[in-house]
Amino acid sequence: MKAVKVYSKNYCPYCDRAKRLLTDKGVAFEEINLEGKQDDMMALIQKTGMRTVPQIFIGDFFVGGYTELKELEDNGDLDKKLNS
Repeated sequence: MKAVKVYSKNYCPYCDRAKRLLTDKGVAFEEINLEGKQDDMMALIQKTGMRTVPQIFIGDFFVGGYTELKELEDNGDLDKKLNS
């Protein structure tokens, strides 16, 4: 299974939903909390073009946020991304 990273911040309901979805599936993930780390957040924005969290990566593949993660799950494509 590919490594999963979730970039998040405190008090973020979409971050909580993404982490819950992954946990419920039994997917191990690394959480990188960006709270108070403006330089790290700016670097991530430069990399992805996305200004919100969560930002989720499966290996080198940038999923997007919770909405995109949920869409992958609903379409049956999340398992394919995790195991390809």
